[in-house]
Amino acid sequence: MTALDLSSPVAVVGTGTMGQGIAQVALVAGHPVRLYDAVPGRAQEAAAAIGARLDRLVEKDRLTTAERDTARARLLPAESLAELAGCALVVEAVLERLDVKQQLFRELETVVDDDCLLATNTSSLSVTAVGGALRNPGRFVGLHFFNPAPLMPLVEVVSGFATDVTSATRAYETARAWGKTPVACADTPGFIVNRIARPFYAEAFAVYEAQAADPATIDAVLRESGGFRMGAFELTDLIGQDVNESVTRSVWESFFQDVRFTPSLAQRRLVESGRLGRKAGWGWYGYGDGAERPEPHTAEKAQAPAYVVAEGDLGPASELLALIREAGIGIREDDEDHGTRLVLPGGGQLALADGQTSVEFRDVVYFDLALDYRRATRIALSASQDTSPTTLAEAIGLFQALGKDVSVIGDVPGMIVARTVARIVDLAHDAVAKGVATEEDIDTAMRLGVNYPLGPFEWSRRLGRGWAYDLLDDLHMRDPSGRYAPSLALYRHAYASEKREGS
Repeated sequence: MTALDLSSPVAVVGTGTMGQGIAQVALVAGHPVRLYDAVPGRAQEAAAAIGARLDRLVEKDRLTTAERDTARARLLPAESLAELAGCALVVEAVLERLDVKQQLFRELETVVDDDCLLATNTSSLSVTAVGGALRNPGRFVGLHFFNPAPLMPLVEVVSGFATDVTSATRAYETARAWGKTPVACADTPGFIVNRIARPFYAEAFAVYEAQAADPATIDAVLRESGGFRMGAFELTDLIGQDVNESVTRSVWESFFQDVRFTPSLAQRRLVESGRLGRKAGWGWYGYGDGAERPEPHTAEKAQAPAYVVAEGDLGPASELLALIREAGIGIREDDEDHGTRLVLPGGGQLALADGQTSVEFRDVVYFDLALDYRRATRIALSASQDTSPTTLAEAIGLFQALGKDVSVIGDVPGMIVARTVARIVDLAHDAVAKGVATEEDIDTAMRLGVNYPLGPFEWSRRLGRGWAYDLLDDLHMRDPSGRYAPSLALYRHAYASEKREGS
């Protein structure tokens, strides 16, 4: 099944920001486009707004004047649904209410031909449930664009329980013909991106709720160590706290209140207070006139140790050994295999976050995971109240000698980046095992949909097949609520690897 022919008319119902964006994408791709909105006059207003955006594309040399004029001629506002007869595809972008969408598609089915593809842009409702109201649900798919639709490359093509393979394939190929990067997805709460991205927000909020670090410090660690483009607090302020919390709550409720998706009480209080983020002038941060962005906690200058003793190769943090040598700090090798830690001159130890806590050991400082220890500009350390001040100072001085800012956070297992990445990896493996999407499509979706530096499976391969399982297993022992219990899919992945390596 191939993409829709460019001569085939495409209709968009709903002319808000997303509806206008989708219409613009189809229009620039070359289709005749019809716009409809239930509110009189809205379709005409949307057509004018799209025309203005086409003008800006001409100013930026992304369209020629002739291309703009022909595109405008193909854009037709409709005053009734009846005017959508003859369209080959209708995409809905109306209110996120199941009853509203179902009623719309019932009416559309009486207007369009039997071979017309019907699609919803829903981000939170079940595609199966929306399509369940149709006489022919086989031609119904989800086409989940990301905002702003003309700029964001990703489109999740969602197959409901009754969607025909031919319909899903045609929708997929059409999105690709429009210059988008489509990924195929089964109808699951949150689809790919909104399902697998939940830990990025949830773990940052959990660290905050544990009073282990403030929002500015957590955001800085996620950016400067984890390689994420934005931290969880600043990103949810941009999205809108009400919008982000609503998606989290929808996924949680759709999974029958699965503890892995539990919403944040701190975020709920923020929403209840009306601090919805940038659009309200206040969220986790202030955005009004004169508001100052708080600085992340950064440790004072400390003396670097003269040497360290390396026990093992540090696993995912092994590149630190080269950085330490380049900084002129001696490395003494321990011939006995005691693990993967550094011993500091004062006798304390420095270890990569592993799901355990510093208070469990005599004198251990943990350091967080980094996307790239050479390029990272900040490293988080965690210590308990019993940690020797000398050990903590030596750990701070060591990373400062490597050119890093250091943030010392509370003694939370898995720290910030490590627990976040481990949970994302786990949800991704679980999704593949349950037929939601392929590994490749999940990696693509997370890179393009939310700008992650690596897809979950890219992280998994880089960190080692058993890394995420071991960290979550340790976390689960310390928080047996089930939130951190590794999935059976991740267990099988790690255990199969151990068998192959040991055979």
